[in-house]
Amino acid sequence: MASLKIATLVIRTVAKPIASRIKTQAKEHDRFRTFCVDLAQLLHRSEIQLRTNILGEPTRHVRPLSESRAIENGANFLAEGFLFTVAASLIISETWRSSRSQSKRRDTVDDQLQDLNDQVIELTGKVNTLDQKWGDEIQSVRNRNDELTRVLERILWIGLKGGWTDVHSEEWKHEFDSILAVASLPLITCLVTR
Repeated sequence: MASLKIATLVIRTVAKPIASRIKTQAKEHDRFRTFCVDLAQLLHRSEIQLRTNILGEPTRHVRPLSESRAIENGANFLAEGFLFTVAASLIISETWRSSRSQSKRRDTVDDQLQDLNDQVIELTGKVNTLDQKWGDEIQSVRNRNDELTRVLERILWIGLKGGWTDVHSEEWKHEFDSILAVASLPLITCLVTR
């Protein structure tokens, strides 16, 4: 950025002597002098005609400039045109560079936003999967807890009724087997892994 500003300053500084050189060349070379005189006379006629049209005066004959005045005016016009072209080119190039830089910055921000959006979608999917998995496991633990509660209530009921020896039915044997099956599961391990 700083190097670009220094380059701009150097170009403007170099352009001024070039403009001065254009003025001296107009006085020294015949072809260039003729071109400057013709250009100055054309500009002079155009200026006078434009002025008379704006003021609403009738068109009149335009007296040409003297040769020395025409050479000076033509050379000044070319020198100022050169300086203006250099300055305009520098402004346009700076504007283009700035817009390109902003465009790159916007593209980078858009890419980062898209990456963040993709990550949010991915994490939302993972959260939903874990929610479903944990929901299923919690429901399974609740079912086991309900079963154990029911079995323990049955055991207490039997114990309060008169002891183990009073129950001889197949239903109780089946419940006793289920108690052993549930009791054989390491309950603490089940809860820790959840």
